[in-house]
Amino acid sequence: MRRYLAIDIGASSGRHMLGTLKDGKIVIEEAFRFTNGQVRKDGHDCWDVDALVASVKAGIDAALATGPIESIGIDTWGVDFVLLDKDLQRCSDAVAYRDARTAGADREIEAEVLGFAELYRRVGIQKTSFNTIYQLWALKKEHPEQLERAAHFLMMPEYLNFALTGRIVHEYTDSSTTALLDAEKKDWDRDLIARLGLPTGIFGSLEMPGAPVGEYRGVKVVLPALHDTGSAYLAVPARDDRAVYLSSGTWSLLGVEMDHPITTPEAQAANFTNEGGAWGRYRFLKNIMGLWMIQSIRRELNGVSYVEGKDGEATKEALKAITDYSRGKEYSFGELSTIARSTDPYDTLIDVNEQRFMNPDSMIGEVIAAAAERGRPPTTIGELMQCVYKSLAECYADAIRNLSEITGRTYTSINIVGGGCQDLYLNALTAEATGLEVFTGPIEGTAIGNLIVQMIAAGEFPDLSAARKAIVR
Repeated sequence: MRRYLAIDIGASSGRHMLGTLKDGKIVIEEAFRFTNGQVRKDGHDCWDVDALVASVKAGIDAALATGPIESIGIDTWGVDFVLLDKDLQRCSDAVAYRDARTAGADREIEAEVLGFAELYRRVGIQKTSFNTIYQLWALKKEHPEQLERAAHFLMMPEYLNFALTGRIVHEYTDSSTTALLDAEKKDWDRDLIARLGLPTGIFGSLEMPGAPVGEYRGVKVVLPALHDTGSAYLAVPARDDRAVYLSSGTWSLLGVEMDHPITTPEAQAANFTNEGGAWGRYRFLKNIMGLWMIQSIRRELNGVSYVEGKDGEATKEALKAITDYSRGKEYSFGELSTIARSTDPYDTLIDVNEQRFMNPDSMIGEVIAAAAERGRPPTTIGELMQCVYKSLAECYADAIRNLSEITGRTYTSINIVGGGCQDLYLNALTAEATGLEVFTGPIEGTAIGNLIVQMIAAGEFPDLSAARKAIVR
C-alpha cells in the first residue's frame, strides 16, 4: 500500500497525518503533532516562521521513520504571506491575520482606489479586516521598503513548500483568499494590483491542486488545496446538492460548492465569499467567527496566552465577573460543553461576527460587554458558554437563510466536518436553530481532503466522486 502524508496546519496546532487506501477505504493515522503560536515582533503579532518550518520537517522525519511515503502535501489557513527578495531571502515578517495593522485599510482603499461594490464584482471576496489586500495596503504604508525589495509574494503554505523543496510554486485556492484574483478568470487581477500601487511582478502564475512542487528527502511534494477550507470541503460526503457544508474549527466556514462565482449585490450585502476550490470550482460561503471564541475563552480560563509577550490584565479583570471561576482549574472543551448544557437557560445572544471578537484583549470580557448591550450579561461559566454556543448556532441559521435566498435553493441538511463536529451540544443547537438534519464527520476532514488530491494525482482515484465514496465506506 502506498502511503501519503498530509500536513494540516491551523492557527493553534499542526498535524502530520498518514493516509493509505485499504479495501477501497481511506485510512488515516497521526504521525506527528505540534503547537503553533504567535510572537510579538516589532509591534505586530507574527507567526514564528522558523519554528513552523522546523516542526514541518520534524514531522516528516517522524513519518519517514515508519516507512516510505509516496508524496507530501501541506495546507494551512489563508490570507497570510511572506515576501522574498531576489536572493530568495525573507524580506518581511509573517504578520498574523488577527494583527491590528489593517484597521481602516478598507475605508482608505474605498476612498482612494475603488469602492467595495466594484471590488466585490471583480474578486468576489467578502469584506473581512484580515484580507490580504488590506494587509498589503497596510504594509505599503508602514514598510514600503519591503515591497520595493520584494521579488516574490508567497502565501504561507507556498513558503513552507519552498522551505522544503527550494522551488516557488503558487496555488489557486489559497491565492483566492487574497481578494486580488479576478473571480471569473481565476487569475491575478493585475489591473487592480497596479491601481493599489503594489508591484505586479511579485505575483507568479498559479497552479491547480495536484500539480507537483518538487522533492524533500527524495519524496514528492504535491499541491493539495493549499487553503485548509478548500481541502476540508473536498472531504464532505454530501448526500445531494441540497446539502450545506460547514467546516467547523477555529473558523466556521458555511456554504456550498458552485461551478461559477456569485458576485451579485445580494451576495455582497450578505457578505458571502467566493473562494477558489480544487480544479477551478468555487466555495460560496460565509466566514463565521467559529470556535475561536470558545478556544479563546478556554485559554483565558486556563491562564494561557495566545500571543507570546502579551499580558493578561484584561482577562484578570474580566474573570472577576464570573462568579464560579476557580483559579488554577484546567477546563477541557468537553467540560465547557457539559457545563453549558447543565446550566439553566440563558437567552441573551450576541453577533459573533462583530469585529470586536477578532482579537480582543479578553474574549471573556468582550462577550460579557456585548451581552450587556443586548440584555443580561453572563455571570457564570455556563451562561458565558451558552451565550457563545447559542449565538453561533443562530448565526449558522441566518447564514443558511441568506444562502437559500441568494442561490434560489432550499437546503435540507448540514454536513459538518472538522474538529467542531465532535461538539454534540453545538450540533444539537445547530439542528434546532436551522430546522435541518445534521450529519457529522469526518473529524479530520481537512487532512482527508489533502490526501484525496494527492491520491487522485497518483492515480489511486479517477476523480473526486470516487474519492468521496471511499470516505463513507
